[in-house]
Amino acid sequence: MQLKQQIQNQLDALQDTRAKVLYLEELRSFIHEISPQRSQPVNFVRWIPIEKVHANDYNPNSVAKNEMRLLYVSIQHDGYTQPVVTVYDEEKDQYVIVDGFHRYTTMRLNQDIADRNNGLLPVVVIEKSINDRMASTIRHNRARGKHSVSGMANMVFQMLENGWSDEAICAELGVEADELVRLKHVTGFSKLFENVDYRRSWQTKRQIQLAKQYADEVANAN
Repeated sequence: MQLKQQIQNQLDALQDTRAKVLYLEELRSFIHEISPQRSQPVNFVRWIPIEKVHANDYNPNSVAKNEMRLLYVSIQHDGYTQPVVTVYDEEKDQYVIVDGFHRYTTMRLNQDIADRNNGLLPVVVIEKSINDRMASTIRHNRARGKHSVSGMANMVFQMLENGWSDEAICAELGVEADELVRLKHVTGFSKLFENVDYRRSWQTKRQIQLAKQYADEVANAN
């Protein structure tokens, strides 16, 4: 009880709303660090100024105007019930969206929503590489049944170019091998390998480079 009163007294001494939010966030950060649930991103929801949150450049998700209107009404009446999933870009001091672009957009385009939340967006932060981020975005979208084939195919193309194997992509995205083949054809990736058996797993540029490098090393060793 004494601890609660101390926290309340320190909170009351702060005049600025964002200063109060920052103070409480520091408390939550400490609690998160010692929590047995600290491995779960949702264990620490942060309130981040919306100007520090930015969209990614690969999300294939799309929502119709009517659904955006319904999302606005939902947030207007019920508030934010789900945080936006982000990764933190330390170099730019920005939070890049992995999932939740439309919840972010709702605040950005509607001043009443921004005012109600003091211009702060609820986010959780995950630590992922670019390929893992794209995979997370696709998994979120597929779980809701909302993703565009072309957008997803473009992400798969980037993942292949970044060196992921067919097997790794299928495992991470939860897609079957035949679906991956179709996605390759959507992007034109398979056009790079027109003389290769259609059923065979294609190599990416990175894989080809590594194979050549290995061959050169073997040749030099001999």
